[in-house]
Amino acid sequence: MKVFKFGGTSVGSIANMHVVMDIITNGEQKLVVLSAMSGTTNNLVEISDYLSKKNKESALGLISRLEKKYYNLVYDLYSSNEAREKGKKILEERFEVIKSFTSGPFSEIGERTIVAQGELISTALFTLLMQENGHKTVLLPALDFMKIDGDKAPDSRYIKEKLNAILKNSPKADYYITQGFICRNDNDEIDNLQRGGSDYTATLIGAAINSEEVEIWTDIDGFHNNDPRFVENTRRVDRLSFGEAAELAYFGAKILHPQTVLPAKVNNIPVRLKNTMNPSDPGTLITSESSGKGIKAVAAKDGITAIRIRSGRMLNAYGFMKSVFEIFEYFKTPIDMIATSEVAVSVTIDNPKHLDDIVNEIKEYGKVVVDKHQTIVCIVGDVIAEENGLAAKVFMALEDIPIRMISYGGSRHNISILVDEKDKKATLQALSNRLLNNN
Repeated sequence: MKVFKFGGTSVGSIANMHVVMDIITNGEQKLVVLSAMSGTTNNLVEISDYLSKKNKESALGLISRLEKKYYNLVYDLYSSNEAREKGKKILEERFEVIKSFTSGPFSEIGERTIVAQGELISTALFTLLMQENGHKTVLLPALDFMKIDGDKAPDSRYIKEKLNAILKNSPKADYYITQGFICRNDNDEIDNLQRGGSDYTATLIGAAINSEEVEIWTDIDGFHNNDPRFVENTRRVDRLSFGEAAELAYFGAKILHPQTVLPAKVNNIPVRLKNTMNPSDPGTLITSESSGKGIKAVAAKDGITAIRIRSGRMLNAYGFMKSVFEIFEYFKTPIDMIATSEVAVSVTIDNPKHLDDIVNEIKEYGKVVVDKHQTIVCIVGDVIAEENGLAAKVFMALEDIPIRMISYGGSRHNISILVDEKDKKATLQALSNRLLNNN
């Protein structure tokens, strides 16, 4: 059985919902993961923000507008009065949950519960649409099997056991629908896999049921070899290895959630990225095999902070790096890039939440310099196998760009460089001109 995932844009309108229905109803059994309709999660986050600030009036106003939007959608989505009444019942139940948090104290649990309603609404309405059109479809609540542990990591064993038991005991169907993004935590509270987590849901499900393939459907024809928002004449990448795709996703390619690749890689399940609005396009296939040596694509990750520590205590000493890294570990702040010399080390982080605390701790070991508003540009491919001095080609392409850091050799799949955010577009264009277009 294949797993299909459709994002918010793919189910963002009545026309798009019918397109999705046409794509999946080809007679082959599928498990389909859906996001909330585009814009809904943002509205629900805004409602939660109003409630956390005790602005009940604004929250109720936004709830009313969102509710009206969905009631209008239900009237136009279904052709029978019976289905419309069922759709209205779905909305009544979901919006009653949202409204229940407008009185009394508001907590993080309330926020997570409100945000989860987007996926619960979209999947219930879409399942009803499938059933109205004669397709044997069953809704599988993700909150019954999708779970994270105390470290916010998916509980893969629990997911596998619960999901397979639910599938075994569910009515037989051609199509199973479930929610992406939402889950329960180790306290059995409603939680989520963070923004973009529907992709992650799809590959976790694929791993749990040993799917033959996971297809991620979005509004773009797979991975492009550069960011089309900043660079002209980009092209689709036909095939990537799991490692290459993971690097691109982590370092800024928005088409795929960064953690999506791991469950598929561990279980060797192919992942295909396709365009809902152009279903005949083959998209990008991600497997254990690379399509060969050379540069495949470039991606950029903004919002990076560089921290440089200079200390004479590093010279011919051991234990210094361990002490510094323990500070980042204590504040649960991951490091992206590292560069060292005899008396200095530079690192980058993308989460500045504890930056001031980290800097204050590190000052005990030496002089600290912080550079904000940086961008990591990642050049991805089978770079170790590339001949004729790939690093030299990168430097030549960027001869007019000030480079803050470079990381090469830590992974066979990428060369990472750090530049100022203002130089991002010029960097991407230069790499495209010198390394990608020539290929």
